[in-house]
Amino acid sequence: MSTTSTDGTILEMKGLKTQFFTEDGVVKAVDGVDLKIKRKEVLGLVGESGCGKTMTSLSILRLIPDPPGKIVEGEVFFNGKDLLKLTEDEIRSIRGNEISMIFQDPMTSLNPVFTVENQILENIKLHQNLDDKEALESGIQMLDLVGIPEASKRIHDYPHLFSGGMRQRVMIAMALSCQPDLLIADEPTTALDVTIQAQVLELMKNLQEELNMAILYITHNLGVIAEISDNVAVMYAGNIVEYAAVEPLFGSPSHPYTQALLGSIPRMDKKLDRLSVIKGTVPNLITPPTGCRFHPRCPYATEVCKEQKPPYIDVEPNHKVYCHYAGQLE
Repeated sequence: MSTTSTDGTILEMKGLKTQFFTEDGVVKAVDGVDLKIKRKEVLGLVGESGCGKTMTSLSILRLIPDPPGKIVEGEVFFNGKDLLKLTEDEIRSIRGNEISMIFQDPMTSLNPVFTVENQILENIKLHQNLDDKEALESGIQMLDLVGIPEASKRIHDYPHLFSGGMRQRVMIAMALSCQPDLLIADEPTTALDVTIQAQVLELMKNLQEELNMAILYITHNLGVIAEISDNVAVMYAGNIVEYAAVEPLFGSPSHPYTQALLGSIPRMDKKLDRLSVIKGTVPNLITPPTGCRFHPRCPYATEVCKEQKPPYIDVEPNHKVYCHYAGQLE
């Protein structure tokens, strides 16, 4: 079965469920996620910490630690192949090559005992079958592309000799070294100050256009989502609760959780005595709430929200909401 269809879809998740089997019970980290990413699209995946964003991305590349984790159900099609049915050798040939990932913390993602050259060339030689000289030239070219000054010298340095922003650029260079079709960026700017964050975002946008790749951008920062994304999926407690293009999501959010997230952001055009907060915390995913998982924190919840799982409702084209009252709430 192929998902590289006429609509340009490069990755499609269907009913993805990832669970962790612990002594306390089964953690339903990802519970029936459906998502599509098109070629050259930037899809933002947003939500509070603990909502399942990172587990969704790790499931795509089958990097869930087993045990205790396991992908128990679903399909993940990439360029017509179901990644969940591939052998270990087959999925290894895709990781870092056709699909690359930038992990959350550049400070811990680079091995401190190896030079940047060792780490970036390992991926290039593995997937591109280049000799040492060609691989080195390619590595220098990638570091130069992401804005590392004197790349031909700095490639021989150890990670501790780079600043946080430069380490993140090294991570991006490693991820892009084989020019992947899909880049998964998991909170790549969280550890950076706002100035460096803006530079990294601009770099990623430029590289995305230059290399014609799709990006799955994972963050809890809605400001970053507005800056870089074409479409946005809002995740809560293992479920996608709202999906829309950037402008309708920010202009007319339809799920109470999305409204609450946007309401907690300081606004320059509104003077408030206190910031809005979302009461309560993300639920325990061993025993998630019945019905709509957001209902214990939702100001609009009724009995039906507590008892029945909500359907996905199309409030307008390309705008889906997982709520009983979608389109009815101010």
